[in-house]
This record gives sequence, structure tokens and C-alpha cells, in this order.
Amino acid sequence: MPSVSAHVALTLAQHIDAVFGVMGNGNAYFLDAIETQTDAVFTAVRHEQGAVVAADAHFRASGRIAAGTSTYGAGFTNTLTALAEAVQAHVPLVLVVGDEPTSGPRPWDVDQIALASAVGARTYTVGRADAAATTVIAIEHALTYRVPVVLAIPYDVAAREAGPVPPAPEPRVPAALAPSGEFAEGMLDEIAAALSTAERPFLLAGRGAWLSGASTALGELAASTGALTASTALGRGVFPDTRFDLGVTGGFGAEGAMELIREADVAVVFGAGLNQFTMRFGALFAPGTKVFQIDIAPAATHAHVGGFVRADARLAAEALVERVTGSIGAPWRESVDVAAARAYDHGDDLAPDGRLDPRSAARRIAALLPEDRVVVSDGGHFIGWANMYWPVAAPDRMMMIGTAFQSIGQGWPSVVGAALARRDATVVLTSGDGGGLMAIADLESAVRAAAGRGAAVIWNDAAYGAEVNLYGLKGLAEAPMRIPEVDFAAFAAAVGAEGVVVRTLADLDRLESWAAEDPATRRFLLLDLRISGDVIAPYQQEIIRVNS
Repeated sequence: MPSVSAHVALTLAQHIDAVFGVMGNGNAYFLDAIETQTDAVFTAVRHEQGAVVAADAHFRASGRIAAGTSTYGAGFTNTLTALAEAVQAHVPLVLVVGDEPTSGPRPWDVDQIALASAVGARTYTVGRADAAATTVIAIEHALTYRVPVVLAIPYDVAAREAGPVPPAPEPRVPAALAPSGEFAEGMLDEIAAALSTAERPFLLAGRGAWLSGASTALGELAASTGALTASTALGRGVFPDTRFDLGVTGGFGAEGAMELIREADVAVVFGAGLNQFTMRFGALFAPGTKVFQIDIAPAATHAHVGGFVRADARLAAEALVERVTGSIGAPWRESVDVAAARAYDHGDDLAPDGRLDPRSAARRIAALLPEDRVVVSDGGHFIGWANMYWPVAAPDRMMMIGTAFQSIGQGWPSVVGAALARRDATVVLTSGDGGGLMAIADLESAVRAAAGRGAAVIWNDAAYGAEVNLYGLKGLAEAPMRIPEVDFAAFAAAVGAEGVVVRTLADLDRLESWAAEDPATRRFLLLDLRISGDVIAPYQQEIIRVNS
């Protein structure tokens, strides 16, 4: 007869086709059922954090919920940083874990429910009679609130027989939040009127707009109002017409583009949280700009917002398109040179210290990477380079896993999840040497999962660059901020990948020839860029100014 763990596995597999994790005592029966009784694909990672990170990346790359799994105790506690990231980034996933027996904790058990709650994740514990139903409820919770959930299997019930697996209903997910009520309708009328009469209208969209499917409606609204557009870092590519798009706002944005945004007299924000980085610490809009926000949050998320509508971005954008139909496009966007405004500093071949200039390296890499790329990013000072110089086609082709929680070390397992989600694409990791070392166990996982469809760019400045830039400049001791230069190319070779040390732009020629090879026969490629730490990314300079 099926066990409790099999009930969980069989029910989960009706809705989730990808599971990532590390096997241990607490999840052995669950993984046996996944492997032998379902069509779900299990991919092993080498550190439990990677189980959650891979599931996180899988959702960001595909929009399909995935699962991670670990054992109890030490296995579970290893997942907490990644769980916190998924909570703060609003990423739904299910983490299936072993847990203490129903008879009470053993010496090596911890209060996993309290630990998960501390980082914002809810726990559902299955029993012998309700495992299938509880599994569906957990999936519903994850999808409804866009958060990770923990699904716990107590150790002493994991292998117990539970009878035939009952039919499980489909998870119920609320419909998109439509604008409703007199206030919302009136505010939409006000926004439409403001856009129709604006001389310099501007639309900003974030990841929430992409998740809602608002791209087409936003394109129509921009065309009908003559607005310039831009996106947050997580929403890049959401506007279909790039001719009048200023790129990413905030510290990753080009200075000319940010100056144009400050000229806007009306700005409407769709599905973006307006955090301090997107808002350039309050300087994105000029004091006279009339700012409206549309979001599913309970209220406006920034003090500069003068009018707010709580609604799904797509539904609100479609309502605005109906209201402004027939208005004459403003001439502002026709009078500005968008391409020039979006231009970034080319950089030099080498920095004054003789090491590679990351700006010129980023530009060269962008020209050589396959067009089908999906970029996954770890956290650290280096995040500016890919975000500024590597354009992608849509928000699900550039993901920064770790930045919501301000963590590093989640890059390698991100490749695993993205590679499984996007089997037709080239997955490219951008990581620093600090984060790359922190998660080095899952370099093997990334190479195994992506093979010839994977590549990694390690921005190797022999330092924790963000700390050097913030605290080294203040005169604090730099020894704890420095890393002995590591040969990442040798690490790559050790796990079957190809590693190339890049000291000059000419060394990047190998990327060009690699991109022309058949992904089925080439190896995973790691580029170990020996960059200068003296070249500070513009977004970091902005942070330095704010914190100085």
C-alpha cells in the first residue's frame, strides 16, 4: 500500500514536474516515490540551499512552480537563506522536508516551524489521513500568496501505509484582482486624463506587470499616449516596443535615460514595488512629476506616489487603454534620442592597474553571447555589469536570485533550475568570486544540469567588492574584504567543464567560437575574468554617495 510519503509525492507530481534536492533520512521515502512512482524529474544538488534556489530559478524562468527537498535538522537549516530570498522576492515553491517524529523532538531536531516562520514561510505538516489534501493546500498557498511553503513529513509517519491515494482537487487560485469600486474607477479616470493631456508622459513597469501578462496592454497604452517607457531590473523587456524604451531605472540605468525620466510630467507605475534602488533613493522623479501607481499591494509603496489603484497590472492597463483610445500621442518621445540616452560608458581595454576593465569586458561578452540566453545572477558588486550591458528579451530571461535578501552564494544552483525550465536556451551565470566560492559545491550541479547549454562569467577581483567599495573607502581594515585570487578555470576543469582565464579582451575569443559549436557536443564554459576592482559600478557609486 502507498506510504504517507508516496501520497505526498504522487499528489505533488500532479502539479509539479521538477524537484531539486539532497537526499537524507527525512526525505528518503519521498524521493523513492518521486523516482519510482511519478513522472516528475528529480535533480540532485550538492547543498540543501541549492534545492530551494533551483526551485526558485525554475519558477522565475518558466512561471511553473517547482519543489525543493531536504532532510530534517541540519538539512533544513541549510535552506533558510534561500527560503528568505524566495519569501522576499515573492516566488512560489514547495519545500518538502523531513521533520521530528510526532512523539517529540530528538537531540538533533530543531523547531523547524518556528525557523520557517521567522523568515516568512508557512509550514504544513502532513499526517497519515490527510497527506494528499495537505499537499494541495500547500500548493494553493504558495500560488495564491506568491511565497514558498514548507511541507513537512514527520519521521515516524513517512513510511507508514496510508491506503489508496485519494483524488486530489486542482489547487484553487484567486482570479486576477480587478479594479473595483467608485474610488478605483475614479482614479483610473484621473490617470487616463493625466496621460491624455501630459506633455511628457512616462510608463514604468516591474516584474508584477510581467507576471500578470500586461505586456501587450502596456505596449498599446504607451503607443496611444506617446509615452516613453522603462522597467525595473526585474521587469526588463516587459514593453514590446524597444524604440522608445529607456531601459532599466535606478542605479543600473544609463545617466542620459535617468535625466529624461526626470523630465516627465506624468508617470504611471505598473507592478513595481518602487524600492530604494529603483527610485534612486528618491531621486528618480523630479519634484513636480505627478506619479501614479497600480499594484496588488494594499497601498502605495513610496511616498512620491500621488494616486494609487489596487489592481492587477494587466486589467488596469487594459482599462486605461479603453479610456485613452483616440488620444493623440504626445510628441515628446519623437523628439528625444533614446538610443543615445541609453548608452553606457564603453570603458577601456584594461584599467590603470593593468587588469581587465569590467565595462569593456561586459560589452564584448554581450556581443558574443548566444541570443537565446537566459541570464541568472548571483549577488555582489558585479551585478551592475550584466544588468547594464547584457540586454535580454524578456523579464524571465534575466533573474537576480539573492538580491531581494541582499545575499550572495546562490548563483550556481540557479543555473540548475533555469536549465531544467528552459531546455531550449543557453543559461549564463554572472557571479563574483566571493559568491562563486560560497556556493562552489553546486558548480558540479550546474555543469551536470546545463552541460553544453551552460556558461558562467566570474568577475574575479580577488575581493568582496561591495565591502571594499563601501567600507574600505571609509578606512576600515581591508584584510577581511580581500580574497586570495582563485583559479576558477581550474575548478571548472575539475568537474568536467572548460575553464578559460580571461586577462585581455582577446581572451574572450573562445566565447565566440564556443557559441558557434553544437550545444550537444560542447562543454559547459566558465570564463574567469581577472577584472580590476578599481572600476566601481554606477549603482555602487550611488550607494556610496547615500552612505557617505
